Amino acid sequence: MNEWTTTTSSLEETRSLGRTLGAAVQPGAVISLVGNLGAGKTQFTSAVAEGLGIDPEIVSSPTFMLIQEYQGRIPLFHFDTYRLKDSNEFEDLGVDEYFYGEGVCLVEWGDRFPELLPEELLRIEIKILGETQREFHFTARGESSGQLLASVSQ
Repeated sequence: MNEWTTTTSSLEETRSLGRTLGAAVQPGAVISLVGNLGAGKTQFTSAVAEGLGIDPEIVSSPTFMLIQEYQGRIPLFHFDTYRLKDSNEFEDLGVDEYFYGEGVCLVEWGDRFPELLPEELLRIEIKILGETQREFHFTARGESSGQLLASVSQ
């Protein structure tokens, strides 16, 4: 399986989906989150963190910090490319070291510099359907991302 779409109708359903992903993710995973402002990328990330055993209350948007690091059963590296001017600024964060390390990388606005993201990737596009309703379209590239998607979609 390399694609899957699901809809959530409440914040709790969205958070449950994120926790499921966080519980299933393995070291080395890179997840790209794509969606408009207000789509819930940071809320979803907070739920993924909770699934990794990280206090979801400490997760915040890294918009001004560019990267946040959290310690759980696997380290979570939370990037935000929204305010970056170009791909050089993203590269300067040392993304390759993070992407090919032992943590989980979650990149908000992952569609801004797709050429810098690794080939092995789980892309999640979030669409706003209503006040609390969201559509999640998952696309897995690579074997481990496909296995992760299979775990989450069951």
